[in-house]
Amino acid sequence: MVNGKSLVFGVVVGSVVGASISLLTAPNSGEEFRGKVKDQSSRLKDLANQLQEDGKRLKEQITKTSREGAALMKDLSQDIKVSVESWKDTIEPHQESLQNHLMQIEDSIKELEEKMNSSSNQTKG
Repeated sequence: MVNGKSLVFGVVVGSVVGASISLLTAPNSGEEFRGKVKDQSSRLKDLANQLQEDGKRLKEQITKTSREGAALMKDLSQDIKVSVESWKDTIEPHQESLQNHLMQIEDSIKELEEKMNSSSNQTKG
């Protein structure tokens, strides 16, 4: 936020210096000079007020966005938790079945290996 304040300060000082230089170097009467100074100071005040209002709106928008983001993250994490639990509940019965099938396949492979070993031993002997 320091950079934002520095920028606003720089704009304000630059405007004042620029307005002062242009007014002082212009060949005008005292009355015209005072009128221009008054006009420039009015514009500068308007600019400062506008910048202040914009800053307040920006701050409010950031606050609102951060609140909405926090609520969204909370909802999202809850939805993910529910989805994971649902996925676990869906997969668990199938997981047991798959493990049983894998055990049966391993047993079948062992039986085949034993049969192959015994048949190769019989052909050798």
